[in-house]
Amino acid sequence: MSVVFPDGTVVRGTGLDRREANASWRSFGLYLDARWQPTWPATVVEWEDFGLPHCPTRAARAIQDAFARAVSGEHVEVGCAGGFGRTGTVLACMAVLAGVPTDAAVAWVRTHYRPAAVETSDQEVWVHWFAAQILGDERQQS
Repeated sequence: MSVVFPDGTVVRGTGLDRREANASWRSFGLYLDARWQPTWPATVVEWEDFGLPHCPTRAARAIQDAFARAVSGEHVEVGCAGGFGRTGTVLACMAVLAGVPTDAAVAWVRTHYRPAAVETSDQEVWVHWFAAQILGDERQQS
């Protein structure tokens, strides 16, 4: 499902069950599950289902890179196993990069992507951690 962020950037969020190995529209993928096994340009971040990334700083850099690619017009796909928790968490982080206030990012993704996005309270907290690392404290409040 395509997500259009407030700044106009478009990213596709999906789950492993909708994996399209030969999708010509995709330029780059950011995957949160090794089972994706992409044969196209991609980054795979080690991130357990219902959990948090094993290396938070690497995950944050990967999210920033994927979003920058999307901003520049590349067709970016973000995916995990189901397309809800980890994918929703990354999309919430991207929403922050697109200008959504940190405190509103999870709700924004649930409204514009999937109501069940971002499955755990730890994932919600991680969006705040991401924003603090990337943006500093000035955008923490809506």
